[in-house]
Amino acid sequence: MGKEPTTATQHLLRLMRTGATDRAIARELDVSLRTLNRRIARLQSLLGVQSRFQLGVLAAELEWLAVPPRASHE
Repeated sequence: MGKEPTTATQHLLRLMRTGATDRAIARELDVSLRTLNRRIARLQSLLGVQSRFQLGVLAAELEWLAVPPRASHE
């Protein structure tokens, strides 16, 4: 497993933050509901949390949702 948060993990967390349904998130990521739930469960296990709420709070505390600054073209 690569170093977290990956770009894919950040995208998933941002979609979860919007309040979108699992079905909508899965559709956006082009994965099945089962795969989506497995990815969320893996993140919960990785961070040692039991709920999606805890996952969101800890991800925010770890600054996993921070958007990297864009490169300047000056």
